[in-house]
Amino acid sequence: MELHEALYSRRAVRDYSPEPVSEDVLRELVDAAIQAPSAMNAQPWSFSIVRDKELLKGISREAKSRLLQAPPSGISETHLHALVDNETFDILYHAPALVVICGDDDSRWTLIDCALAAENLMLAARGLGLGTCWIGLAESWLKTPEGRAALELPEETVPIAAIIVGRPVAPAAPVARKAPQVRWIG
Repeated sequence: MELHEALYSRRAVRDYSPEPVSEDVLRELVDAAIQAPSAMNAQPWSFSIVRDKELLKGISREAKSRLLQAPPSGISETHLHALVDNETFDILYHAPALVVICGDDDSRWTLIDCALAAENLMLAARGLGLGTCWIGLAESWLKTPEGRAALELPEETVPIAAIIVGRPVAPAAPVARKAPQVRWIG
């Protein structure tokens, strides 16, 4: 797939086939991620990759529970309870793989650098016919001592981007984009 097509067709995918994603493909996605620019070429990232189905279920369960203890801003309480109270809702959408991009600290630059790596990973996945979705609702739990232990993270490492990866059941529908506000200077 051409880069232009990947840019214009990449969408958040929330319905995955159970087909596993191979270690080789996941390594290819990580390799694409680390091609991202980073401030001062620090390359402050590391990656935790989860493919164990029971661990994925556990992460979903614990992340849902954490949402009630520490509700994120920007989501209505009604919507939050609709998700968390639904026993069948899987916060990871039954994806066969979770890639957590972590930073060596939580500085402003590390956050940006890891977000750039995440976009590279998601575009590379799209180029391979895979789907992705950044699961922001999982991040609060992943930053707890229990979440960090599940990801086997060293003490100084901070989870930044939790991205599910898998084969989409159906192509993601295009989403209309708002016209950008552009200011031409000079």
